[in-house]
Amino acid sequence: MKAMMAMVAGLVMCAGAALADPVDGTWKTQVDDGHYAYIKIGSCGPKICGTIAKAFDANGPIQSENIGKKLVWDMVPDGKGNYGSGQIWQPSTGKVYKSKMSLSGGNTLKVSGCVAMFCKKQTWTRVN
Repeated sequence: MKAMMAMVAGLVMCAGAALADPVDGTWKTQVDDGHYAYIKIGSCGPKICGTIAKAFDANGPIQSENIGKKLVWDMVPDGKGNYGSGQIWQPSTGKVYKSKMSLSGGNTLKVSGCVAMFCKKQTWTRVN
């Protein structure tokens, strides 16, 4: 019976790993207004979300009221490394933009956000 339970647990863990999206993990943003962050990206149901895990300034890690807040949400994966129909929040301005992302080479994530015709872009790098 223990062997059967162990096998079932192993299968469940393998199935969970197989369902992980390639963008899942921690990403370093580019500097914005003197700060950057580590964003933990993962599934939010069928969509992809990202939460601020750590914040930094030029001197290193800082305490920020933004840690734990969602930065990216409602991203819809197309299965080919592209994500769209999402939203992204810019902490330095408080603005929310329509957003999309594109995974490149597994360790580079191109992120953009637009309001009307005004767009901003960043390239994030995978931390883990």
